[in-house]
Amino acid sequence: MNRLFEIFFIFLLLVVSSGIVCITEAQEYGGGPIVFIKPVRAVIFEHRFHLGKKLNCLSCHPDLFAKKAGEVEEKEDFTMASFNRGKYCGKCHDGTTAFSVNTKCVWCHIGVQGHKRLEEYELGK
Repeated sequence: MNRLFEIFFIFLLLVVSSGIVCITEAQEYGGGPIVFIKPVRAVIFEHRFHLGKKLNCLSCHPDLFAKKAGEVEEKEDFTMASFNRGKYCGKCHDGTTAFSVNTKCVWCHIGVQGHKRLEEYELGK
């Protein structure tokens, strides 16, 4: 019984530590949440969710997105139409690799009210 407990404990430790490493990598390299306000207000991107899916920085940077947060918003083709053609988020969110960009809209699109709540939270209101 003790041996079984030891194996379970080691397994649990590995699972927990792998999650901590993923979150730490995002925080260490400035990969926290990003809120896009162009072309629509507002869309949130969470690095931690993607790192938890066994992706790393090189999965997206620099090929799909520049490392500087918000830089992609200035591009004219940063639109849902481009995503549907497999660009930016659509590279993986194609319905096969990950859920399609034209499904689960509220997972990313938090809207104007969601953006206001984020601003209030950051200001401590």
